[in-house]
Amino acid sequence: MAKMHHLLFLSLSLFFMATSADEGTATFYTPPYVPSSCNGFEDDGVMIAAASDAIWDDRAACGRNYKVQCLGATNAGVPHPCRGSGEVEVKIVDYCPAGCQGTIDLSQEAFASIADPDAGKIKIAYQRYVA
Repeated sequence: MAKMHHLLFLSLSLFFMATSADEGTATFYTPPYVPSSCNGFEDDGVMIAAASDAIWDDRAACGRNYKVQCLGATNAGVPHPCRGSGEVEVKIVDYCPAGCQGTIDLSQEAFASIADPDAGKIKIAYQRYVA
């Protein structure tokens, strides 16, 4: 019985390690959202994002879904920027070119659902998921 509990604990530990989120920063961009690097003139809605080089993966990021969670401020201007549930799900539809100021560049609507837009840039945890 103790052996079985040990295996269960080990299995759960590996599961949670495999599903841990990465940390980075998020900024936002404003409409129009088309054309996009991934889908041209296809309308992908507003819960979308552009990937920086950190996750772009030579266009492989196109269509990937991410859960993005606001962790806090990157500057003193808006010390408590997180709001709402603090988490949003987005689909990568565009590329945030070299010099991009965040790991993920959220649409204005996606950013506003988790943080005060006046913050401009926030600390985030992000995790890829399959929709």
